[in-house]
Amino acid sequence: MIQTFSSTIRRKEMDAVLTCMVDEKIGPGELNARFIQTLKEFTGCDGAVAFRSPSIALSYALKALDLPAGTPVMISALAPFWQYCAVESLGYKPLVLDVSETTGLVNAQIVQEGISAGGRLLLLHETNGILPDLEEIIALGIPVIEDISHSIGAVLPEKAEESGETKETSSKKNNRRAGSFGLYTILGLEEFDTVTGGGGAVLMAPGRREWVVLKNYTDAAPRTDILPDINSALAWIQLKEFNRNEQARKTLFAVYQRALMSGKNKTFVREADEGSTIWSFPVVLNGSFKDVKQYASRKDIEIRSAYSDSVVAHLEESEALNLKVAKALNLRTVLFPLYPRLGSESASKIARVLGTLP
Repeated sequence: MIQTFSSTIRRKEMDAVLTCMVDEKIGPGELNARFIQTLKEFTGCDGAVAFRSPSIALSYALKALDLPAGTPVMISALAPFWQYCAVESLGYKPLVLDVSETTGLVNAQIVQEGISAGGRLLLLHETNGILPDLEEIIALGIPVIEDISHSIGAVLPEKAEESGETKETSSKKNNRRAGSFGLYTILGLEEFDTVTGGGGAVLMAPGRREWVVLKNYTDAAPRTDILPDINSALAWIQLKEFNRNEQARKTLFAVYQRALMSGKNKTFVREADEGSTIWSFPVVLNGSFKDVKQYASRKDIEIRSAYSDSVVAHLEESEALNLKVAKALNLRTVLFPLYPRLGSESASKIARVLGTLP
């Protein structure tokens, strides 16, 4: 059976973790610092701190923003459920937004509606590695915390019509990376995130001003909040191997996308197609999830619901009345196996199934 997810851990990652264990330096230390330095170079952020969980990272971001208790925080209905739980447990009010049917993300119009309903902060999860029109969202004037757990490495090209350049010229210049738009940025390092440390998250400040404020809080963080070296070692090597892994994922994605076009199902629109990060391969089904799952299983391919751990999947029916698009996508969207270690034979089998789905 071809599993939906598989670790991208190779010998280099194993060696880094084993070295930590042999040296008996598994708590927060040198490798945590080395990982952060590499991440700063990769993203261009001004400062960053690696924590033991995304929830802890979010708590420090909210401290730095000094939001009053009870402030409504906007989150996507298809964002991971930990966001809803963390916002609520930290004393704020989750304001769940519906999504665009074509991308599975919030857009500027949806966020504007959230602002009108009282939203004062947007926690923006860039699900499936797809970037929304971030410039339009930022232009609304609302504070944004980006979550680039799926989208690290993605870039948003400057619009050619605005710059007066051709599309080809513009795509090579002035591109902004995911994570550079919000006041603060969270990069999850959990099991199925694009870069994994086996757990944890990094909180980044793209700008100097925000980093100075954040640093006042993180410098006083207890050691038990900080990511241990054993996780940092894995995340560090994963980040160093990111470009190679991403190229493998993009190659598979192109094959899958061509195969899917011959059938009646579809995947999401990616406005910044070349700049998107490939996290997995989501398919929005035209038919029954049960039928497709059984069909794929007969071909020895495991598929999963794309949003089984999303906010909308955990809400009571009465709480999700206004989340019609998200509810539909939750029922109809599945993930097919796509990861760097997938062999060509398995990839060809998956492509054939994608082109013949019921």
